[in-house]
Amino acid sequence: MTGEPTTHNTESTGAAGGDRASDGGRPHPGDRLRPGTAVTPLRAGLHLRGRRGSLTLEGSTAVPVVWGLLEEPLRTGSLAGFRDGLEPGSAVRAATDTLLDRLADHDLLLPAPPAAPHPHPDPAVARWIDATAAHPDAAAALLATARAEVLASDPNSPTATAAVRALTAGGVPVTLTPDPDLPPDRILLTVRGTGPDRAVAAGRGGATGYVTAPGSTAQARADAAALEARLTHAAVEPQPRRIPGTFAVLLAGAAAHRLLCAAARLPDPATEADDPRLLPGIPTVLLADARPARADHHSWLGPDRIDADRHVRLAPPAGLAEALRRIAALGEHRCGPLPAPLPGDLPQLPVPLATCTPPAPAAGHATTPRTLTGGGPRLDLARLELFCRAAELLLGETAFTVGADPGHARGRALRHTAARRLATAPHDRPPTDPAHWSGHPQLRHWWTTLTGRLAVPARLEVHRAAPHAHAYRAVVRRTPHEPGPGYGPGPLLGEAVEATPGAAAAFAALAAVTTVTTAAAATPGGTPPPPSGGAAAPLAAAGVPTAAWEDPGWTGGWLADLAGREEALQDTLHRLYGAGPTTTPPAPAPERDSGLAGLLRSFGFTVLHTPEEAR
Repeated sequence: MTGEPTTHNTESTGAAGGDRASDGGRPHPGDRLRPGTAVTPLRAGLHLRGRRGSLTLEGSTAVPVVWGLLEEPLRTGSLAGFRDGLEPGSAVRAATDTLLDRLADHDLLLPAPPAAPHPHPDPAVARWIDATAAHPDAAAALLATARAEVLASDPNSPTATAAVRALTAGGVPVTLTPDPDLPPDRILLTVRGTGPDRAVAAGRGGATGYVTAPGSTAQARADAAALEARLTHAAVEPQPRRIPGTFAVLLAGAAAHRLLCAAARLPDPATEADDPRLLPGIPTVLLADARPARADHHSWLGPDRIDADRHVRLAPPAGLAEALRRIAALGEHRCGPLPAPLPGDLPQLPVPLATCTPPAPAAGHATTPRTLTGGGPRLDLARLELFCRAAELLLGETAFTVGADPGHARGRALRHTAARRLATAPHDRPPTDPAHWSGHPQLRHWWTTLTGRLAVPARLEVHRAAPHAHAYRAVVRRTPHEPGPGYGPGPLLGEAVEATPGAAAAFAALAAVTTVTTAAAATPGGTPPPPSGGAAAPLAAAGVPTAAWEDPGWTGGWLADLAGREEALQDTLHRLYGAGPTTTPPAPAPERDSGLAGLLRSFGFTVLHTPEEAR
C-alpha cells in the first residue's frame, strides 16, 4: 500500500501528529479523523480530502475493506477500543497502522478530546477549529478570550450588521461602535485578546469590494484608503449607490473569517486554495465583484507600510517564469500600482509585441500617461522588458534602471551606457567586416524579415567597442531616399550592444523589426528605446534544459548561448566605461521605504541608480 499526496498541505503536517509519542511513534489510539474529511473509495485504494490537503492511498483491494472497518471508530473517537480488538502482529493490525500512519503524515488526524471540556462550548465553532487548526485546543483557548469590535459610520448598514452576525456566529463577543470618520461603505473590524490587537477593513471602490489583510488598526485603515483610491480609479462602471445585500454579506463574512483566523492564529484563508498566483511572504487582499459574482485573493502591498510584516523583501526571482508571476501581481488591473504589459490586440507576427500605459508620473515628470510598446524574441521577454521600462518611466526615466535581478538590471544599465557613449564617440575605425557576423542564424531571420517581408530599405553596421574588447555595437538605420553628399544618415531603427558581432547584429535587426511593426500597427512607439538585448538571457535560460540540437538558430539555444557570455560582457563594459550603476541604498527608516523603488525591492526586483544618464 502506498500513499501519494495529490496536493500540498499548507499547514505543518507534523503539527497534528507531533504529540503522539506512544506505540513507537504511531498515532495514539485516541486519535480521530479531522471533521469535514471526505472519503472516496477506489477500486484498489482510497482518496481522502481534508480542508487543507488530500491523500490518495493505492495498491491493494484490501484498502477500502480496512477503511470500512476503521472509518466509524475514527469519526466517533472510539479508535482505542477498535485497535484493542485487533490481534497484535496480524495482517489487519499492520494494514490499520499503516493507514493511520499515512493519515497522520498528511495532518488528517486529531488528538483525542481532552478530559476537560472543550475550550469553546459552541459545537459548530469547535468543529471549525478542529477541521482547521494544527493545535485545536490552543486555537480554541485564544478564541475564547477574544473580544471583537465593528466600527462603521452607520452601525445599521448591511455590511456592519452582517459583520456582527458573522463574528457572533464565530463565538466571539462583539461591540458595534459608530465611527463618523469612516467612509459610508467601509467597516473596520478589530479583535483584542491575549495577543496583539488585529484588524481588517472591508469596503468598496467603484463596483469592486475588498477585504484587507490582517494587521494593526493603523495598517488596516491605511490599506483600505489606498485600495479604495486605486479601485475607484480603475473602475470602468459607475459605483452603485448602495452595496447589494448579498454582496455586503459576502464582504462582511470574508472580513470576519480573516479576523477570526488571525485571533486564533490559524492560517489565513488566502492560503487555503494553493493559488499559484499568490507570492509567499506578501500580504494578500480579497477583491470581489458582484456582477459577475467573483472573489479572489491578490498579493498586494500598499503605499503606507506601517506593520513589520509589511516590510518584506523577497529574494530575486530564480527564473523568468517567477519574474512574470511578480509582474502579474504588481500589474493587477484593479489594484496594482504598475501596468501589466500584455499583447492586447497587437499583432504577434513577425515579432511578438506587448503594450502598457503607465499611470501619470509624479510631479516633475511627464504629466500625461504615455503608452509603451515593445517587442522581443518571445512574448515573455517582451513583457519583462516593457515592465522594466514602465517602472523606469515612473521612477524618473533617466535616473534609474530596473531589472528582475541584479544581473539583469546591471546588464540593462551597462548596455544603455555603452550605446550612448559609442553613439557620440568618433568613428575612427572601420566597421567590423560583415563576414564576422552576417552568418548568424538569428540575424538572417530578422534581417530577412526587415528587408524582405517588411520591405524596409535599411543599412546595418557593427562596430567594436574598443580594440581587442569582446563587446560590439550594432546599428540599423533606414536608408535615405536620396543618399549622397549633403544627406545625413537615415533615422535609427534599432541598436544593440552584445558580446559578439553576430549577436549584436541580430538584436539590432530585431529592434528594427519591432520599430517598424509598432509603427505599422498604429501604436505609440517613438524612437527606439535604449538597447537591452541579451540582459534577460540568464533569467530565461535558468532551469530550462536545452536540447542538443538547439543551436543559436533556435531561440532557446540562442538565449542559452547569450547567458553563458553575459557575465564576461558586463565585466568588459564595466572596464570600458568606468564605475557601473549602484543599487539604490535601503531607506534609513522603514517608513521612508514606501515609494515605488521600495515596492519593487519588496517584490524582489532590483533598482539601480544611474545618475550619469541624467546628464
